[in-house]
Amino acid sequence: MQKAMERWKVRRWESWTAAISILLTSCATLKNAIHFEQPQIALQEINITGLGLSGGTLDLVFDVYNPNTYRVRSTRLEVGLALENTSFGDALIDKPLDLSPENHSRVIMPVRFSWSGVGAAARALLEKREVNYGLTGAALLDTPIGERRVQLTGKGLVPLRKLLQ
Repeated sequence: MQKAMERWKVRRWESWTAAISILLTSCATLKNAIHFEQPQIALQEINITGLGLSGGTLDLVFDVYNPNTYRVRSTRLEVGLALENTSFGDALIDKPLDLSPENHSRVIMPVRFSWSGVGAAARALLEKREVNYGLTGAALLDTPIGERRVQLTGKGLVPLRKLLQ
């Protein structure tokens, strides 16, 4: 009787061990099945929202595409902006942004700048219909498989929407 009880305990222990192994394996398989692709971000336009004696304000209008099959939430988005190869300012959004699965979202980031040190870039804002831009920054994204820090970079020409047309 004693041996039968010991065999039963060993079998019970083996069953629990097998069940835990299967559970852990299925969780790892599920985590691997959820593939993360970095959202694509493109600067669509720059809107001049205000000009004054000391500087002004701009709105950077981004198109953000989430290629994933699940919702991604941005907890922080920070971007450094250069116009006409001159550092123009930094923008920060630290409020949550929800990016729908396999969808485009329009994101607007305000930037405040001062006239000092921006010379040719400021002149381009007032004279041109489009300007050369460069972006560097990062986004913190909350995904079903954990938080991700994604580096952002971009450069090109972007249309300007004039304050007074």
